[in-house]
Amino acid sequence: MGAAKKGKGIPIIEVNAEWCKRCGICIDFCPTDVYDRAEDGLPLVARGDDCIWCDLCELRCPDFAINLKPKEGEAVS
Repeated sequence: MGAAKKGKGIPIIEVNAEWCKRCGICIDFCPTDVYDRAEDGLPLVARGDDCIWCDLCELRCPDFAINLKPKEGEAVS
């Protein structure tokens, strides 16, 4: 079961396939192994419930192709 940062909950993880150059930085930096790599290299959210909302994937993405946002009805503190 996921252990999201206190007060943040588990985010919706969006990967913009048009912007992503499939470098794998998000996959490599994820401490909880949330992503799998598709055959074409696109990161796939395979274990979203394991996301701890550390922001490493979003912050390290050179293409700004990853966006973490709260699930509908959840506030981020």
